[in-house]
Amino acid sequence: MRLSSLLLGLALTLLAGPLNAADSAKAAVVEDKAQALEEKVVEEAPPPKKSETLSPSEVKAVDPAGQSPMDDSITCLARTIYWEAKEADARDMSAVASVVINRLGHDGFPDTICGVVKQGVETKSCQFSWWCDGRSDQVEEKQRYDVAKEIARKALNQQLKDPTGGALYFHDRTVRPDWAKVYRKTAETKLFLFYKPNPALAR
Repeated sequence: MRLSSLLLGLALTLLAGPLNAADSAKAAVVEDKAQALEEKVVEEAPPPKKSETLSPSEVKAVDPAGQSPMDDSITCLARTIYWEAKEADARDMSAVASVVINRLGHDGFPDTICGVVKQGVETKSCQFSWWCDGRSDQVEEKQRYDVAKEIARKALNQQLKDPTGGALYFHDRTVRPDWAKVYRKTAETKLFLFYKPNPALAR
């Protein structure tokens, strides 16, 4: 009996290696596909064809447990949605995603999602506070992260309606940053206020 259990355990271990390799390969293909979609946003290209879009099952293959390094567009966008708005409803989460996408390639912002999310870390003036708050960036609530990943998927596919009116900035309703005084408010959600630069006040 013990020998058969050992053999079964060995077989499962041997199978796990190839399965993990296959999962990693699938994730890499999906990450490349997401990068191509990211580039379409930067280039202001027409929305992708259906064959070019990410499917729900493809997105699930990338960072399934919310523990992977932050080095691809799906993970960077989904974690930002999760950490900025994980207690919020879908509209708030969609609005956070829209701000990241709106910044992508815009003057003064990087041309990759991870670049947008991590902007300012070198000067300790992070654009997204969760990214340099000194806490772990790994996911704590998988169900909420799955929601964030689905919103990230739609955003990358250019299938997400922007509830922010083209905003490039936002803040929580509980704070009153000085910069908000010189920007034009474009929208409000349950948790956030959204803004973009006011040309009349630009210097």
